[in-house]
Amino acid sequence: MAVYAVTIFLSALLLFQVQLVIGKYILPWFGGTPAVWTTCMLFFQVLLMAGYAYSHVVATRLTARRQGWVHGVLLAVSAALLVGQLLVWRTPILPSAEWKPDGAALPLARILAILVVGVGLPFFVLSTTSSLVQAWFSRTHPGRSPYRLYALSNAGSLLALLSYPFVVEPSLALRSQAMGWAAGYVVFAVLCGYLAVASARGGARGAGGSVLAPAQENAPAPAASGAPAGGRGEEVRPTFLVRTLWLVLPAFGSVLLLATTNRICGDIGVVPLLWVLPLALYLVTFIVCFDRPGWYVRPVFVVAALVAAGGVAFVLFEPTGTLTFLPLIAAYGFALLVGCMICHGELVRLRPAPQHLTAYYLTLAAGGAVGGLFVGVVAPYVFDRLWELYIGYWGTTAALVVAMLRDRGSCLNGRHGWLWRHVARTAVTAVAIASVLAVPYFDPQAVRRIRNFYGILRVEEENADDPQEHALVLRHGRIMHGSQFQDPALRHTPTTYYTEESGVALAILNHPARAVGPDGRSHMRIGVVGLGTGTLAAYGRAGDTIRFYEINPAVVGLSQGRGASFTYLDDSPARIEIALGDARLSLEREPPQQFDVLAIDAFSGDAVPVHLLTVEAFQAYLRHLAPGGVLAVHTSNTFLDLDRVVQAQADHLGLRVVAMDSPIDKEEQYWATWMLLVRDGHVLDAPAIRAAPHNDRVKSVRLWTDDYSNLLEVLR
Repeated sequence: MAVYAVTIFLSALLLFQVQLVIGKYILPWFGGTPAVWTTCMLFFQVLLMAGYAYSHVVATRLTARRQGWVHGVLLAVSAALLVGQLLVWRTPILPSAEWKPDGAALPLARILAILVVGVGLPFFVLSTTSSLVQAWFSRTHPGRSPYRLYALSNAGSLLALLSYPFVVEPSLALRSQAMGWAAGYVVFAVLCGYLAVASARGGARGAGGSVLAPAQENAPAPAASGAPAGGRGEEVRPTFLVRTLWLVLPAFGSVLLLATTNRICGDIGVVPLLWVLPLALYLVTFIVCFDRPGWYVRPVFVVAALVAAGGVAFVLFEPTGTLTFLPLIAAYGFALLVGCMICHGELVRLRPAPQHLTAYYLTLAAGGAVGGLFVGVVAPYVFDRLWELYIGYWGTTAALVVAMLRDRGSCLNGRHGWLWRHVARTAVTAVAIASVLAVPYFDPQAVRRIRNFYGILRVEEENADDPQEHALVLRHGRIMHGSQFQDPALRHTPTTYYTEESGVALAILNHPARAVGPDGRSHMRIGVVGLGTGTLAAYGRAGDTIRFYEINPAVVGLSQGRGASFTYLDDSPARIEIALGDARLSLEREPPQQFDVLAIDAFSGDAVPVHLLTVEAFQAYLRHLAPGGVLAVHTSNTFLDLDRVVQAQADHLGLRVVAMDSPIDKEEQYWATWMLLVRDGHVLDAPAIRAAPHNDRVKSVRLWTDDYSNLLEVLR
């Protein structure tokens, strides 16, 4: 029993840790967007389904001897692959720099290709372990339930998740993490190989059958057919409706997990900590439901669902726009916990006798993959709004009602069943209507709306009845990314975070390169990470060059050329250049650009790209500054105090820094903090900059690097 337990526990721990390691490794390659993790989860869910399919076929179609040898060979090949990766890449599971995308690469396809090459085979082998080893255990230990091993598997997964952001990530560099993971995999392969050989030998001494023996049917498990657990009802073949629920319930649980993660990461930032929190809640529900089925009390969680709906409504309709980190996490996290408890609690009520065990797990895995495909592939290309989270809420409610209708012991089938059925229909309808109303409220009608891998962009019209105030506004999620007046006399006016009183504007307007040269023209070079509406192009003059770095091609389409909603780029007399792709990758590949001012404008709100705030990123920025150049970092953020991170970089790199808050004395101005960093202090000594409001009390935090970052330190 001990070897089975250790093997399953270790496989689950490795299964989830490798997701976090590879996810963090490739996140900077694709701009740090939430969709990177969603795509990773989709890959892992599909591969998990493939692993369960393999386990089902092996356990039901092959003799015990052949099962052992087939799986033993697969273990040996996967271990050899890690050795080959070590020789070629110098680190197992982490692809070399040649796999980094270029600006034109399709992100979804490239991410999937990297994951296949890096971790595909080892992850597949790990994904087969839980159900296959449980099948071997059921054969060698007739009459003993294997479901506790499934709960142990989830406990290993939970330990992997909780240990990563608090122990592994702060303590070990990524390459050290990969080496440690590979060593753990070798130990796992030895243990699992031992069980495979033991199973083959046991099959040779015994009947050698391929499927689970009938004696195992009496293992304690709730009946799939509605008969009480522990009786002969467990031998009844699961009905079509039951099998459908096996698929639908985990699908909606997966939708809730991924859609909630997207929403949280989109509002705060994309880091392993914010991947772990929703996934840990998701796994906790698995552990609780499968280890102690009695902990899922249906009426309690129906009431909890109503409370969760109120919490989500508060987050969505909160009028002041000042929601902080903890209420947002609490509201979405509690709704996820309750929804997944319902999905997984109902699954436990429907679990079959062990002879159907591998089919049951295969269908559960297929449901998770279906949910992942819906959120990761279908939703971004079918919906132009964030419908998937609300579909998850509605679908979970509907699936619960169906499960209760087929349960002869539920209130829907009792003496007053007609009344409760009416209440259930009303509840499903109410959730659906509330979902429809919530999306238009949160995502109102827009002039234009574009959704792609990088999120949802909306162009909204404001003050259309006032020619002097008529403007178009660009929003990404909740965050405004620039606006432009539509009056021809005003459309060249820089607005929002970029007015003439802002820190970045003062850096441009007071830089010595701004002076007119002997030829009567200025020759200033300005770099901008993050295009938005292209407002900073308004400061360009003939002879200047402004180079924008932008990862989202949809943003470029909204700001330049025919059909653009914003004209700052096309109106500017400066030469405009656009580098499409992740800014850091572009800067690392380019020769020094000799920027007089380099503005880093990627942190104003949703989905903070952490890889642009590390010391390695700042070293890349400095390489592109001309002598006397200014690095201007826009640190305005709803949830995070990023001033402290930038201060730490300045202290480490020996830079002089000032933090400047824009005054808000005009309607077109927005609160903004720009931090100006220089190697020497000449530009910062300009009278206009010295007279502007400064914040000289910024405290630093531990230095952020590609191997270490900590959002908890900088929460507002």
